[in-house]
Amino acid sequence: MYNEAANLNELYTQLNALSNQYTRNYEFEFLFVNDGSVDQSIEIIKTLSNSDSRVKCVDLSRNFGKEIAMLAGFDHATGDAIIIMDADLQHPPSTIPKMITEWEKGYQDVYGKRVTRHGESFFKKEFSKLYYKILTHFSSVPVIPAVGDFRLLDRKCIDSIKRIRETQRYTKGIYMWIGFKKKEVTFEANERFAGETKWQFKSLVKLAIDGIISDSVVPLKLSLYSGIIIALFSFLYLIYTLITTILYGSTTPGFPTLTILLLFLSGTQLFFIGIIGEYIGKIFIEVKRRPPYLVQEFISKEETHKHIARNEETNIED
Repeated sequence: MYNEAANLNELYTQLNALSNQYTRNYEFEFLFVNDGSVDQSIEIIKTLSNSDSRVKCVDLSRNFGKEIAMLAGFDHATGDAIIIMDADLQHPPSTIPKMITEWEKGYQDVYGKRVTRHGESFFKKEFSKLYYKILTHFSSVPVIPAVGDFRLLDRKCIDSIKRIRETQRYTKGIYMWIGFKKKEVTFEANERFAGETKWQFKSLVKLAIDGIISDSVVPLKLSLYSGIIIALFSFLYLIYTLITTILYGSTTPGFPTLTILLLFLSGTQLFFIGIIGEYIGKIFIEVKRRPPYLVQEFISKEETHKHIARNEETNIED
């Protein structure tokens, strides 16, 4: 969650009603990951946690981004399976029973596939389609269109993902990389229950670049192949220029052609240097070996009781 105070009470109400359907077979835990919210989100979670011991929260020290926030959730979840969902209720809790049913059949990664996207602009929908088409050609592992982070993961999947500690994460690619038995369930993505989306176009572009760079070396190969092709055409043009100069002599009118070629080659070089720079930048961040995230506080009713008990013991000693 990131600044989702307007949605949290309704989200808890729906999840609580859902969990009441499974009181015989399962115990539920509602683990919220606060990714640096600056609204009243934490206060609401603390209130919910005081009244329901199942409500817990990993409060990160700042906004680390969704990919890292999900890793924090994987690290702190204790169940035999977890279900990942956004706090804005665009992922409908009514789909969860379908996921549990498939998990009971033995599937270990039950992913939700959007059949409709309510409340999203035409531009965002078309950009998403284009993104998945490009990613399909660049990725080294299969990519399933219209599939995000709304899914049920078995404990085997969770433990496998936890072993991957890279900070430059693209979790959608990691889901496919780890393998395991997968099953699709469809759902209609709702409009946000309240508030405005935190996603901006630049965030989508960054996600697209991270998806391609973090999960594939194809752009580097493309740089190599393009360099070979451009060098080949340049060599052929050099031969052509040499022959025409010998046969017809030198002419001045070739200046515009020369300018165009220089600008084209310079632009191409800068483009591919930029691609290489993206890879080097990610290597630079990874080799620092910093922890992916830092926790400000872990909120749970049990931890509150322990804190109170420690304070009482301190007061007695004093």
